[in-house]
Formats: sequence, C-alpha cells, structure tokens
Amino acid sequence: MRVLVIPEDFRKDQFVLQPVIAAMMDHLKVAHPKVLVCRDPLLGGVDQALKWERIEEIIKRYQGMVDIFLLCVDRDGKEGRRMSLDRIEDQAGIMLASGRVFVAENAWQELEVWVLAGHDLPPDWRWKDIRSEVNPKETYFYPFVESKNLGNEPGEGRRTLATEAARNYPRVRSLCPEDIGRLETRLRQWLAGKR
Repeated sequence: MRVLVIPEDFRKDQFVLQPVIAAMMDHLKVAHPKVLVCRDPLLGGVDQALKWERIEEIIKRYQGMVDIFLLCVDRDGKEGRRMSLDRIEDQAGIMLASGRVFVAENAWQELEVWVLAGHDLPPDWRWKDIRSEVNPKETYFYPFVESKNLGNEPGEGRRTLATEAARNYPRVRSLCPEDIGRLETRLRQWLAGKR
C-alpha cells in the first residue's frame, strides 16, 4: 500500500506527517505501508494546497504510483476549511482510477498539536486549552521544543518529537478525535471496502 501525504509545505510538515501517518497505517494493520511525503511540487502554503489546480497536478503526476492520497493541512481557526477540503475530495474522486482514494483532513488547529498529544506535557498545561488555541505552534509547541533543547535540529524539533509521538499513536488518536480520529475512521472504511 503506497500512501502519498500532501502537506501544505513539506519543509517542516514532513517531520510530523511521515511518522504519524506511518503509525496510523500500522494501527490499521496495513501490510508493508510505504508512506511518502510529497516534495515535488512544493506547495509552499495552505493557499496553494487548497487550489484544485495544484492538487490536480499532483494526482496526475503520481496516480499510477499511489493507492492513497492524503492532503493534510492546518485548520488555522478557519471554520470553512472543511468545506474547501470536501470540494477538493469531490473533484479528486472524479479523476482517480478505481482502487485509489483521495482523503483530505485539517489538523485542529495545527499539525504540531498531534506531536504534543504523544507526549507528557508540563502539568500546568491543559489539553482543552491546547486544542482550542488558534496558534498552538507559537503558544505551546515551540516552548515545548525549547524545553527539550531541540530547536536547532531539522524541522525545529519536529523530527525527534514526532517520532516519539508516533510511538504513542493510541494516545494521539484518543486526544485528537476531530482530526486524527476522523482520518483514521475514513481510511478504515475505505480499506474495509478493498478487503
């Protein structure tokens, strides 16, 4: 099973998405999943990732090589983000060959929250506050990275912290039902139809 994860900007997001989605595939008991992060083309931001023309370009380029396309973007507090993703999914569904799927999900609010979900956090941090914060990267993630002295590594701490979080995938999915849980459920349903 080949999975292509399409981030809004791979340069940092790849460090979160690859290990977390790989852990999800293992949890779903997908045999020998190959999880790749789309690096070509570089979308360079959520505005580009939500343009159908850019997604269409990616699907055309990789359709013969990929079973599951996953578009993963930040919600960034935008109420209408889900509707934009639904439109892209509908358009992708029309052009995909049989036996392939395109699923889009928005992190609630940012991908970095998935990383935090897999860790023991400072005792004065409340999970409800982290989930509702519109800017959790600045408010929680970067201070957590600094507390671990990982700010200078590739991905500004994401590589190490996301790999560790992926080892705690059941905890990530239980703390992030609106995004990780929803994505997992949708993939489970699609996989059940293939078996």
